Amino acid sequence: GKTGRSAGIDGLSGVSGSMTSPTIASLRWGEMKVEGSDTLYKDCKVWPGGNRTWDWRETGTRHTPGVQPADVNEIVNKGIRTLVIGRGMDEALQVPQETLSFIRSKGIDAVVLQTEKAVQQYNKLVKEGVAVGGIFHSTC
Repeated sequence: GKTGRSAGIDGLSGVSGSMTSPTIASLRWGEMKVEGSDTLYKDCKVWPGGNRTWDWRETGTRHTPGVQPADVNEIVNKGIRTLVIGRGMDEALQVPQETLSFIRSKGIDAVVLQTEKAVQQYNKLVKEGVAVGGIFHSTC
């Protein structure tokens, strides 16, 4: 039988079998929308059962050296198997080895792509039922 999707699974339980990741509904330069959310994001983080803005000021992130373990930390703890990273439309955002090593140390595959390709790949994985997270930069 189908498990009820409203089963109140909080982020702490780790194993969120009935939770699916929200798809990215739209992407243009500087604007992203996530399925089920009215928020217009510039950069965003998505995971099974949730999404929020990716605010670089929280972690002091810049295009170089790029995405830090602190940027992906909350997503890798959501029971995901794959994390898709969108480096921006012009791939200006770097992803250092240290961050890739951090992701892989959690047993998670890292997929690093230009943001339009990253969103396509992320949405494909969601539709395939993969426990996937994403972190996307929507400008350069």
